[in-house]
This record gives sequence, structure tokens and C-alpha cells, in this order.
Amino acid sequence: MKYVPSVVCLALLGCAVPVFCSVTVTTPETGTTVSTPFVLNATASPCSSQAISAMGYSLDNSTNTIIVNGTAVSAEVTASLGGHVLHVKSWGNRGASCVTDVAITVVAIPPSNAVAVYGIQKQPYYWQGTSDSSTGSGIANGSMSLVSSPTISGVSRMFSMHFNNSGGERYWASFAADPLATNFLYDARVWVAAPSNDIANIEMDMNQVMENGQTVIYGFQCDGYSGTWDYTTNAGTPESPVDEWRHSAAPCNPRSWSTNTWHHIQIAYSRDQEGNVTYKYVTFDGAQKNLDVTTPSAFALGWGSTLITNFQIDGLGGYGSATVYVDNLTVYRW
Repeated sequence: MKYVPSVVCLALLGCAVPVFCSVTVTTPETGTTVSTPFVLNATASPCSSQAISAMGYSLDNSTNTIIVNGTAVSAEVTASLGGHVLHVKSWGNRGASCVTDVAITVVAIPPSNAVAVYGIQKQPYYWQGTSDSSTGSGIANGSMSLVSSPTISGVSRMFSMHFNNSGGERYWASFAADPLATNFLYDARVWVAAPSNDIANIEMDMNQVMENGQTVIYGFQCDGYSGTWDYTTNAGTPESPVDEWRHSAAPCNPRSWSTNTWHHIQIAYSRDQEGNVTYKYVTFDGAQKNLDVTTPSAFALGWGSTLITNFQIDGLGGYGSATVYVDNLTVYRW
């Protein structure tokens, strides 16, 4: 049980002496990570000998306080992804009031029926790499290895590349096969080694072969040229595809990421039966950016049933190098 005292209650009946009370918040505990909606449980003790007549709660700087009569509150609270301060309040029957603040971080958690493949970066037999011809006239040479530092889980994957003329290196792994899943959450920790000034884009994709044999490309990248999160679309037809990048309104530049530290990235998307993809949101270190865009993304590539994840680093300028680590790479599907 978490006990957080409120130090001062303000008496409204002409009392010049500070009075004391407390709000005890059982859940959530301050500093914890929760999903949305999360459960709030709290109780209040008498304040300056005043019986507690009501409690309430609000989020951040909102003026919308939910009031509950009595000395306890139990509620489901809905909040956007990211960091918040939950204000839990109580009022005495003669005007005294107090508040306890609880700092929380709201993260995306998939439903209980989701299938999860954890630690995809650890799979040693499926990862491959190649210079990506779609980056133009440039070429890249890359290598991969499993390392114990830096790491969160104990084993991360290092992606290292050298390039010229803005070439890019693409790495990929086939980690499952599921033609029926229509919802996905890509969840990874990414560490960019200093210096990062040679990185143009960092791309985190997934490919899925549907029941009809067509491949859905869930293309997503942090674009250092436009300074935005980008997604792919098929501007043609499945049989005559035209694969294009589109800029979202959400800002992103990999060269502005703090180097030599872990960043938490989550990307949520879904598809319909025709392969139209809805990109829902992206979170970066707990800060959510809603995308809410739907675009055609089915390609008749003739692939066998598979789920593939791609990780790509594109170079910036005439020549250079970059090293990026990935840990806790998990894909949820349902």
C-alpha cells in the first residue's frame, strides 16, 4: 500500500493556522507505468478534525475535477499515452481541502488475446542484411551481431553500417506467419551510438502476407530530411504497385535523438481485408503522436505466408557510418 501524505490543508473559515490531513492513494503508485484506462483507489482521513465530505481527481492542468461523495474513491481513469500527474483531492465538511499528486506514465498495452513474439532481436538464424537499392545511387555495407552491452534484456542486436552517397542498409527477419491478424503493435528499444550526424533515416517496418496471397507493407520511418514520422502507401495497384513515402504531421529526426541512451518506440497500426492500412499512433519515450491516417498498402509480390520485420539505417551525405542497437523488439498481433 502506498501512503503519500498531503502536508497542508487550507481552512476556509478564517483559520490562520495550517492544518493537516492526508490522502492515501493505493493505486496507482507514484512513478509507475500503467495502461489506459487505469484503476484509481484512494481514501482520505479527517482534516483539522473535519469529517471528509467528498473526494475528487483530475489530470495534469485540467480544470475538470471528477467529484465523488464520501471518504474513498474507486474509478477507472482514461488518459492519453505519456507522462501525467494525477491529482487526488479531498474536502472537509467545513471547507478544508488537500491534495496528493501521483506521477505516472501511460503506455500502450495490447489486449489480452494478442499474440506476442518477444525478443525478436535475439533470433540468430533469421536476420539478414543488404544494401537497399531504393535509397538511390548510394551503396552501404553493414554487419550485425548480438551483444551484451548496451542492453536491457541481456542481449541486444547491434546494426553497424558504412555508406556512400546516402546509401542505406536494410536488415530483416522472418519471425512468424499469420495471414489473419489485422492489428499490430510494434514495440522496441533503440539506442543510437554517438555521433549520429551521419544518419538520415531510421526505418522500422513490417510485412504480412494475407489470406489472398498479397503482401501488406507496414512501412514506417523517422525521416531526418523532412523532420517527420513517415509511412508508406501503394499509389498504384497491387498488381502494378507504386511504393511511396508520405509525411505525417508528427515531428521526428533521428539526429535529434539523445545518443548513447535507450529510447522506447511503439507503433500501432491495423488493416482491413483489402490491405488498406490505418496508422494509429507512434509513441517516443512515452510521448504519443496520433496519426489516424488510412492508406492502400497491398502488393502482389507472390510471397509465401510470412511476417517479416525490417530495420533500416539510411546514411546522410557523401559517406559515413552509423551504429544502432535494438533491444526488447516485440510485435503484438490480434
